Amino acid sequence: MPLKVEPILPRFGAELSGVDLTQPLNEATRDEIRAAQYEWGVTVWRNTGLDDAGHVEFSRIFGDLFSAPSMLAKSRFTLPEMFDAGNLDQQGNIVGDERTRLYKRGDRLWHPDTSFMPQKSGWSLLRCVEAPPAGGQTWFADSRSAYEDLPQAMKDRIEGLEAEHCHAWSRRRAGMPYTEEEIDAMPGVRQQLVLTHPITGRKTIYVGSHARDIVGMDRAEGRALIDELIAWITQPQYVFSVSYAPGDMTVWDNLALIHRGGDFDDVAHRRDMRRTTVKSPPGTPVGTVREPIAA
Repeated sequence: MPLKVEPILPRFGAELSGVDLTQPLNEATRDEIRAAQYEWGVTVWRNTGLDDAGHVEFSRIFGDLFSAPSMLAKSRFTLPEMFDAGNLDQQGNIVGDERTRLYKRGDRLWHPDTSFMPQKSGWSLLRCVEAPPAGGQTWFADSRSAYEDLPQAMKDRIEGLEAEHCHAWSRRRAGMPYTEEEIDAMPGVRQQLVLTHPITGRKTIYVGSHARDIVGMDRAEGRALIDELIAWITQPQYVFSVSYAPGDMTVWDNLALIHRGGDFDDVAHRRDMRRTTVKSPPGTPVGTVREPIAA
């Protein structure tokens, strides 16, 4: 059965079906999937039937995978490529620690994955194992079309600029009690604000909640510009959301869009979401590290 593509917005997002992802895929089918992914930026696959191993194996058709960091606790997964994007602890219970819950709420702000690292993320593949009864969707916003529709004066203004990204900054915006001085004492990563995709050639606005400052610009002015660009990208004509049932999966290109998690009652309801993350393709600009600023 051939791959079926049903667009969600005219220029962005599609639901894909007609391919059994639990079975080995020949190279022609892989090429067809990759082409659809690059065209639409984000795709939705319903009732995939994938387990963790199948999820990881399917992800490899897009490139090499990152291993999940172990910053907060030992992973509850056996596969090192599997990121925990839910609200469960190592034992599979709802997270009770308030600081951990607050930390995870940063994921509900608009962002591309891991823009705070020199090597950017390419594709992210997020699979639902258990969904809350309400909320918990993922929102996506088309940074490519948003760039194309920018007034020429704004395109000229942001061309050649760099934004400094820091993971702690998005956590601070979500409520973590970091101070400006504490974040200054952490390394930051400077990324091009206007990014040309190495595969599609389309330009995108590479910005989000991890972006803290515009390099060389007054801090207040730079943050106002960042907020203005995020507001532009997240206008209704560029945005849609996906709600999940167990087995559903979204696949998105972090070089083409920003996304955020939807709100839900993370104290009362379980949300078991598992993600793999593909390294950006060759030719993607690498960010430069800003060393910590001494107090």
